[in-house]
Amino acid sequence: MVIDHTIRKATDGISDFLKLESAGGLLLAAAAVLALICSNSPLRHAYDDLLKIPVEVRVGSFAVAKPLLLWINDGLMAIFFLLVGLEVKREVIEGELSTPAQIVLPVVAGLGGMVVPALIYILFNHGNGAASNGWAIPTATDIAFALGVLSLLGKRVPMSLKIFLTAVAIADDLGAIVIIALFYTADLSLAMLFGAAVAIAVLIALNLRNITRIAPYIIVGVILWVFVLKSGVHATLAGVAIAFAVPLKARDANGNAPLHQLEHGLHPWVAFGVLPIFAFANAGVSFAGVTLEALAQPLPLGIAAGLFIGKSVGVCGASAVLVRFGLAKLPEGASWCQLVGVAALCGVGFTMSLFIGSLAFEGPEYFTPLRLGVIAGSVLSGVTGYLLLRFASGHSKPSSHGVD
Repeated sequence: MVIDHTIRKATDGISDFLKLESAGGLLLAAAAVLALICSNSPLRHAYDDLLKIPVEVRVGSFAVAKPLLLWINDGLMAIFFLLVGLEVKREVIEGELSTPAQIVLPVVAGLGGMVVPALIYILFNHGNGAASNGWAIPTATDIAFALGVLSLLGKRVPMSLKIFLTAVAIADDLGAIVIIALFYTADLSLAMLFGAAVAIAVLIALNLRNITRIAPYIIVGVILWVFVLKSGVHATLAGVAIAFAVPLKARDANGNAPLHQLEHGLHPWVAFGVLPIFAFANAGVSFAGVTLEALAQPLPLGIAAGLFIGKSVGVCGASAVLVRFGLAKLPEGASWCQLVGVAALCGVGFTMSLFIGSLAFEGPEYFTPLRLGVIAGSVLSGVTGYLLLRFASGHSKPSSHGVD
């Protein structure tokens, strides 16, 4: 009975997570469409002026002053990466990635889904000046958007495939964290890095002393974010550091793990607040004067091809190698056609691709081709994945799992 209750509780938790992410994906789409409407209507100047509003927080002589767009990209996205870090830690310690048998297929598939798109982008942009710096843009998967498309198929898709897609996206997010840390940092300030190191040491000490109140982690985390922001390392990485310090094994007086509490509390804010705001702020692209020739330029074409072709080839190819040599099995109840459909959905890079693009390129001349490539590749991937999964639903293996 205890085991049945535990299994049922875990399944319900996964279902709630997927439903929340799916609903958030639909809201993301609405925010992106609204941004496109604003950018291609008389509201264009108001939209641009809104994102340029200067926002400053000052304590004595110390100030953080940025336009609203950068507060969104550096501040709100740090909250998103905090949630990603919490999810990664939970999955690795007690979830779908906690054993070698569970972790091998989605992690290797995620790795393939990063390497192949990057190679395709480089193929299009080799020797193309600063454009070659965007090689990581098509390596990302937008979990909210991808699950939003998957939710439209309801019980046609086995639960195991939804978990597989989530795990691949989490592996991609972890890879994106490493890429940002290694390749997209500015000039470093040793003094600020030292302050960040002290803040991380305090977070570790809180963890080792089994402090279960969330407030101390958040207070020290905000201080860490400021130090990281000023250090030259991208500020979103502070969110990951905070996440890894929040205890999972320790329990408060009510028997709850701080990590579970914080993750549960952040989910609705990120799904229905942070990501839609980011999408609205970053998806706006004017199509005035844009032609097919503009989309055929190396930068947008490399991004679109990397997402649409590279993701599918990378995820499916890596999965096929593992299954062929008996190192992994297909997700329960899934067919190869369905796996190809899910691999196509991994090419919906949207939020994460736009975010990495904002780090890769500083000049405004890159904004329009970046967004064109991301939108084209993500739309093609989403539509193709949906059609493949809808067609494959009548030819899949029987499965006892599925959620609406």
